Amino acid sequence: MNGNSIWVIIALVVVIAGGWFLLSQTPESAPVTTETPVSDALTNNLPATPTVIVYNDQGFSPSSITVAVGTTITFVNQSTNDMWVASAMHPTHTVYSGTSLSQHCPDTDNATFDECKGDAPGSSFSFTFNKEGVWNYHDHLNGSWTGTVIVTAAAPI
Repeated sequence: MNGNSIWVIIALVVVIAGGWFLLSQTPESAPVTTETPVSDALTNNLPATPTVIVYNDQGFSPSSITVAVGTTITFVNQSTNDMWVASAMHPTHTVYSGTSLSQHCPDTDNATFDECKGDAPGSSFSFTFNKEGVWNYHDHLNGSWTGTVIVTAAAPI
């Protein structure tokens, strides 16, 4: 065997080993975002179903959603920070209920659309929208993360 043959064999071994290493890696999976649409409820006169909005390190997803009156939305904290979902306007949270943060927290009757406290990653907050309208919301702990819930009239049963 001459010197050139040895270099060709070494190069082939490096290429084969490198290819095996790259192809044997497990691909990183995309983050899971769960949403249960209510379009069937609106078009087929079915009762509204629960819907999920995920809060992650990029904000709320989806950031805007349309649901029927009576729909419960669950906000799931998949971020690395605490989450405090609250009605606009930051920092008073008065738009949905007409009462201030100090007047409606704690929200004992599910009427104010305010979590009233920060919850740790992995937790969730649910709210049932019983008023028709366009309701903006935010993370009170990071007021730049916002979203919109558009609540339409419930389909007749």
